[in-house]
Amino acid sequence: MNKSTSTQPSSLRSTLAVSLNNYLDAGAIVAGASGLTLWQNYLGLSELSLGWLNFISANCLGAAIGAIIGGFLADRYGRKFIFTYNLLLYMAGVLTIMCSVNFPMLLIGFLLTGISVGVGVPASWTYISESSEVNTRGRNIAISQMSWGIGPMCILMLGMIFAPRHPGEEDGLLFSGVRSLAEYFHGANAPIEAVQVFSSRIVFFSLFVVAFIAWNLQRKLQESAEFEAQKTTGKQTGLIENIKLLFTSRVAVRTVCFLAVIYLSWNLVASVMGFFQPHIYESAGGMSNKDANMLSCVSWAVVVLTTYIVSLLVDKVEHRIFYIFGLLCALTAWFIIIGIGVSNIVWLWVFTILWGINNGCSVQLFYALWGTELFPAKFRAGAQGLMFFLVRGLSAVWGLVFTSIYGENGEGFNIAAWCMVTLLLISLVVGVIGAPKTQGKSLTQITKERYGSTID
Repeated sequence: MNKSTSTQPSSLRSTLAVSLNNYLDAGAIVAGASGLTLWQNYLGLSELSLGWLNFISANCLGAAIGAIIGGFLADRYGRKFIFTYNLLLYMAGVLTIMCSVNFPMLLIGFLLTGISVGVGVPASWTYISESSEVNTRGRNIAISQMSWGIGPMCILMLGMIFAPRHPGEEDGLLFSGVRSLAEYFHGANAPIEAVQVFSSRIVFFSLFVVAFIAWNLQRKLQESAEFEAQKTTGKQTGLIENIKLLFTSRVAVRTVCFLAVIYLSWNLVASVMGFFQPHIYESAGGMSNKDANMLSCVSWAVVVLTTYIVSLLVDKVEHRIFYIFGLLCALTAWFIIIGIGVSNIVWLWVFTILWGINNGCSVQLFYALWGTELFPAKFRAGAQGLMFFLVRGLSAVWGLVFTSIYGENGEGFNIAAWCMVTLLLISLVVGVIGAPKTQGKSLTQITKERYGSTID
């Protein structure tokens, strides 16, 4: 069902407002990773404690728990209602992290933020898809995905600006201000660790400010027209009924399997790169912390540029072409690293650019698009929540497996790289075989073609 522009706000304006969720979601992951060492030094945390922070974070289990809850709630109570007021939980999470003075507080903050990310993703993606016209649905999803690149890029830049001194490097441009603020709260004789961790506190405060702005903007949006239509016609069913419909529909189950496979196989690689990319550059490539973060920032800039280009073409060019091109870039990047290693700076730049292109035009984008197109409105958000739960939960486990393969100093890097290649090949083959043809079709038309009259 398409919206009428006379009764609904423009789909682009709605997309831009909701895209702030993606900025916050990806920003939370990178903010946690960029300040990890500072929190470790401040609280005296072990490597096991850091592993638990990653395990329950917005990158892994926390998001998985939130997704399985938020997806089905969005189908019952509304997309806009869930992703808007879920931001209150997000603000509580980042505020807890920002004010943490011990490990339990930090752990709770990471968990709350992770759950919030998981709750918001299926609701916001569904809202964008249902708010878009037939010929702009791909563009609007792509625009929202740009925020996944803009968030980490901005957070990494803030991290570099506020960063404390590392061996052989200078303080960040504004760290003197961080020091003054820390000494105001802790006194002039504050431990150096307490002073340095203030840079991470400020980064998380920036996420709190953006979340507050997003909450105020999104409160003014109207609910999805397709969701409202179900309520008006009396066709809306209860939460339990929607879950039963999802698991008893053969078409829906096959679709869940298809999307889960392509996204899981790709995300196992992407989640590792999202959290460990700077660490890999440092430990296996011998780069400084500053240069590693700079290169990671470049990668996210490439993501933003690529996604923007795709947003202009995605409703005109067959989706399969972008999907194949993105994964071929990813495979080429990893084959280069396997063959040459990560110590050659020139080829490391090539790897970074190719991986950024992949992030901008392949699996993440089309998973978000197809995940909203291939399910009926009754359980559209719930199905996405289920898939996000499976993918993020298994990514949490894979993060632990990867570190054991990789080794303490990167000695297992080549084995880990071949694992990445295998996973990317699975995503490529399954995606090429199963890629749907949904361009130029309304959501209602797609539902009728796939499900017939079995689900109204």
